[in-house]
Parts: sequence; C-alpha cells; structure tokens
Amino acid sequence: MNINLHIERLILDGLPITRGQSPLVQAEVETELARLLTERGLASSLQSGGAMPSLRAGSIQVETESNPTQLGRQIAQAVYGGIGEPQ
Repeated sequence: MNINLHIERLILDGLPITRGQSPLVQAEVETELARLLTERGLASSLQSGGAMPSLRAGSIQVETESNPTQLGRQIAQAVYGGIGEPQ
C-alpha cells in the first residue's frame, strides 16, 4: 500500500519552536503519520471514509528543548492514536 499524506495547514500554538522550525515539524508529522498508517492501518470504523469534525488524540510531552523532528513524531503518534487501528 502506498499512502501520500499532505497537511495543508498545521497550527502549532504554544510550542517551543521558532517560525523557521514549523515547516520541519509539519514535514515530520506527515512522514510519521503516513508511516504509521502504512504499517498499522486505519481504524476499521474509518475505512469507509467520511469527515471527522474533531478528533480526540493522545497527549504529548513537550520539553523546552524539543527538536522539530521529535515534536513532529509525537504529534503524529498522538493523532494516529485517534484514527489508527487499535493495537
């Protein structure tokens, strides 16, 4: 299976990153979320498609010295927790 994921807009309020790091976080969220979906799949309740007005995602641990890659991975994993196939 091949998944191409593009996030048009990602709002990162209150995170310890600079404006220049935002694109790096977004790219890592896309990469990690696509990887998780490819490897583990989408929750069966979402496989027929549809829109979700909101999503309850897991929490992340934000450190003052978090780097964009770590932060992006954590965000993707939290989002996947709300849409992915339960383990």
